[in-house]
Amino acid sequence: MTKSNLSLSRRRMITSLAALSGAAALPMPAWATGNMGRHGGAAVGKGIHELSGPKIDLHIADGRFATGGRSGHAIAVNGTVPGPLIRLKEGEDVTLSVHNMLDVDSSVHWHGLLLPFQFDGVPGISFPGIKPGARFDVPLRLRQSGTYWWHSHSGLQEQMGHYGPIIIDPAGPDPVAYDREHIILLSEFTPMHPHAIMKKLKVSEGYFSRQKTSASDDYPLSAEQRRMWGRMRMMPTDIADVSAPTYTYLINGHGPEDGLELPYRPGERVRLRIINGSAMTFFNVRLPGLPMTVVQADGQNVQPVAVDELQIGVAETYDVIVTPNAAGAFAIAAESMDRSGMAQATLTSQPGRKATFPALRDPPLLSMVDMGHGGMDHGGSGDKAGPAMDHSQMDHAAMGHAMPEASPASGHDGHDMGAMDMSGGMNMRDTSLLPASVKVGPGIDMVSMNPQDRTGYPGLGLEGVPHRTLNYRMLKSLAMDHHKRAPDREMELHLTGNMERYMWSFDGKKFSAVGDDPIRFGHDERVRVKLVNDTMMAHPIHLHGMFFELVNGQGHHQPRKHTVIVQPGSSATFDVTTDEPGDWAFHCHLLYHMHAGMMQTVSVAFPEGAA
Repeated sequence: MTKSNLSLSRRRMITSLAALSGAAALPMPAWATGNMGRHGGAAVGKGIHELSGPKIDLHIADGRFATGGRSGHAIAVNGTVPGPLIRLKEGEDVTLSVHNMLDVDSSVHWHGLLLPFQFDGVPGISFPGIKPGARFDVPLRLRQSGTYWWHSHSGLQEQMGHYGPIIIDPAGPDPVAYDREHIILLSEFTPMHPHAIMKKLKVSEGYFSRQKTSASDDYPLSAEQRRMWGRMRMMPTDIADVSAPTYTYLINGHGPEDGLELPYRPGERVRLRIINGSAMTFFNVRLPGLPMTVVQADGQNVQPVAVDELQIGVAETYDVIVTPNAAGAFAIAAESMDRSGMAQATLTSQPGRKATFPALRDPPLLSMVDMGHGGMDHGGSGDKAGPAMDHSQMDHAAMGHAMPEASPASGHDGHDMGAMDMSGGMNMRDTSLLPASVKVGPGIDMVSMNPQDRTGYPGLGLEGVPHRTLNYRMLKSLAMDHHKRAPDREMELHLTGNMERYMWSFDGKKFSAVGDDPIRFGHDERVRVKLVNDTMMAHPIHLHGMFFELVNGQGHHQPRKHTVIVQPGSSATFDVTTDEPGDWAFHCHLLYHMHAGMMQTVSVAFPEGAA
């Protein structure tokens, strides 16, 4: 295996710089001395350097980032955006020391890692946060392998560059064979302060949208469809809250104009570890002319799946293998879901040889299915292989809908049911459809009438492309779960919002209103959780501290994930074994949705007799 562009570890570089400074009286880097923030922000570097070993130090500081003619305030870690790659090995012990050099509190959440809850890094839930000038040590024994990442969980710091990758190599042989690897860390940069973005989202609906419908646009909508959307007072182009031109999309901290090149030799199996570390952007990733084989999702090995394009939600990771057999240059094109911009890098066999990037495709449009009015259920997510459930133990108070029925995967999921007659007007907010657990109020402006399970949907804009795309039902865990238990009980949670007021919540209740009323689980419970999306936006829902098994019809091979996209107006279901005691965050990973209130605390009881 070749560890590309990582030939000198960051730790070795720090040691070398310290020795050199001592010998020749040269100044230390600002980030290594704590002076970076105090001097108003030094220039921030780009790219990913590697740290490894039993003790790793991360220094958080202010800086100034620039790409493609844009520059602005950033939060760098060890002097770069993204921060360093933390490379570890399963079974080993490590201490991660986080030094906060900002003049405000900060934190680091270790996204996807199994660890004691008090080290999970979420202020207000698992710990108080790290004060300015303070250090927080995280001692870990690594219980897993795979591709993960880390990021701030304080305020909106993640938007400003406070994130980086984690790779944990397996203790034994890696089931994925490869000759070379590259990290593809997707993110955004904007010179606009994130709190200014939040304010504009709150006071002006659609402020950042440049794709609104109008009387003279070219969108393929009939007059009746336009009237229908008008009666609903909604936009079929309302896909991303913030997009280009506000954002410059990045790969490993490099904007398109930076011309990032990633090398390969013909015939090599190249592993791309794709991480969506963005604040608000879903990406559709492809390498035109080069098929991808998906081998890992959210750090967990899956049976190989060959595709030509995949959609990656915020906070998800996918590892793929590509094998370019000839010399050349291939475009790594990560197009934002609303097709307003693209993150770019070139996979090349020769330095300086550039790929030709595809043009942005036409923006996709939302459909009635995305509004929760799909009519027909084209596919449940039932688990055919699972044993029968004991329905007497179900939490009926938390339920309002039937469990998904077993059904084979269907290619029809997500189709626009354009033939539906909407001319009679429809009630977009029929709250009688909601279970009693949902608080009805101004925070809900839409209720899904028929929220289909759409785990067979490739993602907005990919349902009609002329090549192979990934969907959740194609994911099968590499190893069979022989000890899978039937759920002890079920619960249903609704993802709720008011687009115009930019209010986001679970069950109609903002996080600030439920701080003392977490979602409670017993220790080692087996719970089936159905998420119903009563909004017209896709939400990447992330559970801290535990993996869940996505109910996608794969029986004992259900894939384990930490983040699931719940499509607009639709539902998704997962099973979870609550064997990690403590308080954990559970939230939408769209940063501004979480900040607005779409977040909850999951509290798992400690086992009896635990100290």
